[in-house]
Amino acid sequence: MTIHKEGRKLLFWLLLILVVLNFGLGRAFPEEEKLLNIALLLSVILYLIVLQFFRNPSIKLPNEDNLVFAPADGKVVVIEETMEDEYLNEKRKQVSIFMSPINVHVNRSPIAGIVEYFKYHPGKYLVAWHPKSSFENERTTMVLRHQNGTKLLVRQIAGALARRIKWYVKEGTPLAQGGEFGFIKFGSRVDVFLPLDAEVLVSIGQKTQGGRTPIARL
Repeated sequence: MTIHKEGRKLLFWLLLILVVLNFGLGRAFPEEEKLLNIALLLSVILYLIVLQFFRNPSIKLPNEDNLVFAPADGKVVVIEETMEDEYLNEKRKQVSIFMSPINVHVNRSPIAGIVEYFKYHPGKYLVAWHPKSSFENERTTMVLRHQNGTKLLVRQIAGALARRIKWYVKEGTPLAQGGEFGFIKFGSRVDVFLPLDAEVLVSIGQKTQGGRTPIARL
């Protein structure tokens, strides 16, 4: 288990602030042992909460051409047929995974392929499970093209708490299946748009692990 690069600077400054705060309280109220212990306990709890959010477990990358793996840890909240009209302009099966603040927030490529299309969209911050969040919230859209010609569209969506989407790809970037392509800070959602003939292997409410849970068979 490692700490993701997106959290290292924040964790350093948070630790420094908490140490200074507790030191200051100790100097200002040296006789208030109960108050100091409560402040220390709350500081430790806060730091551990933020620390666990930025955890980045190492995984063995899958290599299954006929399978699509979950792009994120979380819970399946949408499985439906829908019209994808940003790039593919055709009907697709949409599988959406909601990432709560306690989930790992690393985003991983569901298939191996080349990034054919990528675009960032500024937008609102509706709760991530809201039906309109897919096209009204701040988001990114990435289309992956497998060497066999299969195309998948993957969308990162910011939620009510997530105010920062990070991505590490551009058009032409090659991605391994399960390879990291982005990170979303705090609660958010990732959509995958599958071909209509794909067999969905998950159900509503099912928990997923990024790069480890197969969500569809091509």
